[in-house]
Amino acid sequence: MKTTKFFFPLLLALLASCLGCGQGKRTQYIGIVSAMDVEIELLLKQATIQETKTIGTATFHIGKLKGKDVVISRAGIGKINASSSITSALTHYDVSKVIFTGVAGGVKDEESVLDQVVGTKVVEHDYGYRGNDGFIWCGGDPGLQEPGEFYECDKALVDLAYECSLATLKDQKVFKGTIASGDQFVASSEYVAYLNEQFDAYACEMEGAAIAKVCANYDKPFVILRTLSDKADGVAKESYVDFMDAAGDQSSSILLRMLESL
Repeated sequence: MKTTKFFFPLLLALLASCLGCGQGKRTQYIGIVSAMDVEIELLLKQATIQETKTIGTATFHIGKLKGKDVVISRAGIGKINASSSITSALTHYDVSKVIFTGVAGGVKDEESVLDQVVGTKVVEHDYGYRGNDGFIWCGGDPGLQEPGEFYECDKALVDLAYECSLATLKDQKVFKGTIASGDQFVASSEYVAYLNEQFDAYACEMEGAAIAKVCANYDKPFVILRTLSDKADGVAKESYVDFMDAAGDQSSSILLRMLESL
């Protein structure tokens, strides 16, 4: 009777300990996100993919890349697809940090196609109030017209991305600064001037702010990497088609170097 009395509490304690050990071994991933397949093609070629899974409209590739556990996601184009994809990633997998890789349009005069932009902060340039007097960028409340939000990228990841960009590129320039996101492909010199004046933006694209907002909500560090496929001007569409593949691979090459240091 005495043996039984002390055996069961000991057994329960051992079971609880084993369960705790199992939970502690849960794999933690680096989340890698892009909008299009072409932006992750190089990564998938070098990765060892253990599982490919579709959740909603997003495709997730789970495996190892440069010795790191990764979840690589093709989110789809635009802020809605991006927010849906990153939310699925963060709720289905234990993601420690998020790196967005892809292409964008340049905003600064001194930039050229295939230059690199590392986002220090991200903003929705198309979020606000549109009335008879035009568009006002704000928090969406037509009464208060509060300023919209800037989402800060993780400083450590920004610094690493900048260093890896400099180490990877030879002839192209590397910039750090604001990236402006909106649900439109910008091909207008006039609008580029507005993005420069209003936000001091270095690049414009369609997903970064959505990724940033969800990561901020989940308290996950993130950074946005963008290689310029065009200058978001009157010939942006033609430039985008010509340089999309090269720009996607360049951004991926920088990310691969980052993984070696993480």
